[in-house]
Amino acid sequence: MDTGEPQPIRVVVVDDQQVVREGLVALLDLLDDVEVAGSAADGAQALALLERLGQVDVVLMDLNMPVLNGVEATERVTRAHPGVAVLVLTTYSDDESIAGALAAGARGYLTKDAGRREIGAALQAVVAGQLTFGADVSRQVAGSLSAKPLPREESLPDGLTAREAEVLGLITTGLSNAEIAARLFIGEATVKTHINNAFAKIGVRNRVEAARYAARRGLAG
Repeated sequence: MDTGEPQPIRVVVVDDQQVVREGLVALLDLLDDVEVAGSAADGAQALALLERLGQVDVVLMDLNMPVLNGVEATERVTRAHPGVAVLVLTTYSDDESIAGALAAGARGYLTKDAGRREIGAALQAVVAGQLTFGADVSRQVAGSLSAKPLPREESLPDGLTAREAEVLGLITTGLSNAEIAARLFIGEATVKTHINNAFAKIGVRNRVEAARYAARRGLAG
């Protein structure tokens, strides 16, 4: 029976290190709006667990694991369970790891320096369908983008212009339209136009899909 009260976010914790896994479970148990539905030591266990459990909202996913690593597991989770969001929580913040996770379908990326409040806020964001990054990850992606020259338009996919590709890349950092406008020294309305044009060209409907496209096409850093 629906009581009208907000339901807790049901989370599966996936990490191959037992002490980390148990610590994360204990940390999440301190959040009023979160319920730990289960935990797993690798991606294969996580997939099996999702098949057995009822509703799960988020998988909190490590990357470097045996049997089935986090990137491969993320791809399988998002394909088999499209209603489940994957939030990466890992030690690594290099361009390759971030781009790989995004391309696999992750909706968020945090490093293990993140605290309880940051993890809680990220869980809320990915459940709401938003793309979210830790502050250090956003700086890493933004720094990588700023160090890259604009690509030649003839080398870009789907008829994207250089500016549209740049805006798509900045979307992967979690920046808002206003923040993208400030970074590129253009108006927010111009950013919206670039986004609308890019979305139409690449056939996506939202920023999560756009970030995934940018990662797969090498536009995210």
